[in-house]
Amino acid sequence: MSLPETMRAVEITQPGGPDVLQSCMRAVPSPAAGDILIRVAWAGVNRPDALQRAGSYAPPPDASDLPGLEASGEVVAVGAGVSGIAVGDHVCALLPGGGYAEYVTTPAAHALPIPKGLGLKEAACLPETYFTVWSNVFMRGGLQGGERFLVHGGSSGIGTTAIQLANAFGARVFATAGSDDKCAACDALGAERSINYRTEDFVEVMAAEGGANLILDMVGGDYLPRNVKTLANDGRLVQIAFLQGPKVALNFAQLMMRRLTITGSTLRPQSVAAKAEIARQLASHVWPLLDAGRIAPVMDSSFALASAAEAHARMESSGHIGKIVLEVAGG
Repeated sequence: MSLPETMRAVEITQPGGPDVLQSCMRAVPSPAAGDILIRVAWAGVNRPDALQRAGSYAPPPDASDLPGLEASGEVVAVGAGVSGIAVGDHVCALLPGGGYAEYVTTPAAHALPIPKGLGLKEAACLPETYFTVWSNVFMRGGLQGGERFLVHGGSSGIGTTAIQLANAFGARVFATAGSDDKCAACDALGAERSINYRTEDFVEVMAAEGGANLILDMVGGDYLPRNVKTLANDGRLVQIAFLQGPKVALNFAQLMMRRLTITGSTLRPQSVAAKAEIARQLASHVWPLLDAGRIAPVMDSSFALASAAEAHARMESSGHIGKIVLEVAGG
């Protein structure tokens, strides 16, 4: 297959707001050993992209400086040693960066097939959120059927994914969101009780239920001590972001007296092998649910690649419910 030497992309011209995202031309990357080259159809838009754009989340040294951590499309080249994926396959994949472009490379072990019944547009919404939720809620947090699970930001891409997966595996699901409409969306996805954090106190609501066995939080700031109060004895808090800041005063005596666990992770810095293991578990435990239509990505809106700045503005307005994607080649 003949490939072009250059491609359209969107780059971060300097740290700042959405307007620093500008169209450019870049060289088409070549897949290294173990990698695949994808002609991008759709690229997902995620909070880490905005953090990178703002200058607070630098890419790993060996990753592309272009934003974009997930995409779907067609495999157009494979590196040495790649097996199980061939040129012409349609995949969605977790990326080390570079998704806001017509072509992107990623380890073959981080790619998954397009689930039955989903198009490339929907599939582009899967990798970043599903890798994050599965690794933190189930692998790290150890969620079990029957446990009370609370997810903050229930109407976000992470939240809508977490609600569906936790419900599918038999947990009692609770969610917080910032409006009655967003709470209704969370309920429709399987939340037993959604809490409008502008009018209700999630600490009080969960106390009436016996406390949360597991909390997934991306807010941070003053939510941290409130989350600790919300946990049941032997409960676990998994932190995946700090939208309100990473520093807060906390009385650790509560952790000791009530045998609580606070943990967390970020996905991007993890090793290729660690992400490959998450992909293997997703293929085994989660992709069959997607194939059967029991769960599905929640779509908010789509924008042209050249309109990435508008997509970021939409995401940072917090008015969205579910995922935002960029159309690169479509399909």
